Amino acid sequence: MRRLPILASALAVAAVAAASPALAYGVYCANGKIEIDSRSFEQMRIARGSGICAFGQFNYLSDAQSFARRNNFTPGSRCSCR
Repeated sequence: MRRLPILASALAVAAVAAASPALAYGVYCANGKIEIDSRSFEQMRIARGSGICAFGQFNYLSDAQSFARRNNFTPGSRCSCR
């Protein structure tokens, strides 16, 4: 009988985690240039090598684009990970 509340709690946590959208877009500095991409930081690091840093992660492309615009991060422009 004690297992039922624990199981219900575990299912509730799993449902909330599944309903939360993953961060789908990132604003990155990759090899000295600004990029907005749908890959995760780890995927970008594998694709671009060690010269990468993330400026922000967002659920929607429009949010990533707005962040980049507000911070003068034009895709393709020069950047630094220092």
